[in-house]
Amino acid sequence: MTVRAVLSVAAGLLLFASFPPRPLWFLAPVGLALLIGALTAVPLQRRAGFGYGYLAGLGFFVPLLPWIGVYVGPLPWLALAAAEAVFVGLFGALVVHLRALPAAPLWIAAAWSLTEWLRSSVPFGGFPWGRLAFGQPDGLFVSLVVVGGAPLVSFAVALTGAGAAALVRAARRRPRRGWAVPVAVTVLGPLLAAAAWPLVRTGTDDGATTVTVAAIQGSVPRLGLEFNAQRKAVLDNHVARTFELAAEVDAGRVPRPQVVIWPENASDIDPLRNADAARDISAAAAAIDAPILVGAVLVNGDGTTSNSVIVWDAESGPGEQHDKKIIQPFGEYLPWRSFFRLFSEYADRAGFFVPGDGDGTVTAAGIPIGVATCYEVAFDRALRESVDAGAQLLAVPTNNATFGDTEMTYQQLAMSRLRAVEHGRAVVVAATSGVSAIVEPDGRVQQSTPLFVPAALVAQVPVRTDVTLASRLGVAPELVLCAAAVAAAGLALVRERREKAGAAARPPAGAAGAPAGGRFDKEDL
Repeated sequence: MTVRAVLSVAAGLLLFASFPPRPLWFLAPVGLALLIGALTAVPLQRRAGFGYGYLAGLGFFVPLLPWIGVYVGPLPWLALAAAEAVFVGLFGALVVHLRALPAAPLWIAAAWSLTEWLRSSVPFGGFPWGRLAFGQPDGLFVSLVVVGGAPLVSFAVALTGAGAAALVRAARRRPRRGWAVPVAVTVLGPLLAAAAWPLVRTGTDDGATTVTVAAIQGSVPRLGLEFNAQRKAVLDNHVARTFELAAEVDAGRVPRPQVVIWPENASDIDPLRNADAARDISAAAAAIDAPILVGAVLVNGDGTTSNSVIVWDAESGPGEQHDKKIIQPFGEYLPWRSFFRLFSEYADRAGFFVPGDGDGTVTAAGIPIGVATCYEVAFDRALRESVDAGAQLLAVPTNNATFGDTEMTYQQLAMSRLRAVEHGRAVVVAATSGVSAIVEPDGRVQQSTPLFVPAALVAQVPVRTDVTLASRLGVAPELVLCAAAVAAAGLALVRERREKAGAAARPPAGAAGAPAGGRFDKEDL
């Protein structure tokens, strides 16, 4: 293996190490600087850039995603990591293609934004897991999410890494020259992040009104794919923990919540069809004297299922509901089922869920609540649509029991923290087996639970009607960054063709009229 290949794999490992539960967010720009430096140190072909980028992608995604295969074996995990690494390979090819442009670090960072957008969009609706922004909830760059959402945070991290790589190249030149652009782009991201911090909402600024919320973590009888074989036990756990909370409220030990949030799959028994389940949920709502957002699996008339969150009132029963709109391929449904069952016996365990519609908002206790169920929180549009519809509080009900004792739940919690800052809203994370959490609008975790134990969180959180700049701008910042990358790639292609045409028109070196000393190659910045 060549030195450049080793550096590429090391770059990917640094990107992985920057993600929760480790607080090493600063390794992300270092990892990108290492990869970009390896790709720009000497001229390379684009296919070589793709290869080294692909190695970096494997170094990143293989250790990031083992939770995919914790109960189904390594094939799905390694296949997904290999597929996602293709997009980092594409980034590597773009780095090689863009390296000779003026202010190249800017366009290289935009190229990272473009490949993240592609990875979040295709195939099968995309897989945003591992976006650079999702490793930054404790980092310097997180404040930029309030301006341009997750895409701007990822861009700033990539820009800092690209600038650092150019700075190292400038320092190694003899004579030393061309410092201005590398220095400027290296410090630009941190400076913009510092300027954005005053825009970040806190729990007490602007005289925000508050609401008392509770998150119930009932836990599960056992981990793994078979946990839902004991569906009644899972429902009973959440009912019982809600009754325990009601007793604590009645004893005056904790304040009474105005709304209670149960996790995804808290009732895998359809409470709209099963009278016993409905009765148990109503009893829990009556005991706590508050509506409950119940994560439930609903059986549709055509035999398909919906992953729903239902507002359940003790008196009136089921009310508004959010049917999960962004469903997980290879889990909640299986594209190309007949093909993929050839490779894994677990293929037929994938569900027959169908996506819902609506704006992702339900109203409980008079409060519009935006809901992103589990996988949805990774997608920018999910909670953005909720806030656009008037959500004043955000909820992320999730079920992580199928991923065991892995880093998945911490990676997902980081996304919820980022969304809190992005939209200036408190986020309530309710997980079947943990980690459940109450997240402040500035991304701080006010309370959290351990894994695999029944628990309840009760907290007072702000509710807001104002919206952040990121919420207003929506997808625009990402479109601008992607358009810049495409335009830069087009310009680089035009320059390359002109240089080839000029080289073909020049007489060979040593021939009459040929310039002495041969061709001059401009150093990239």
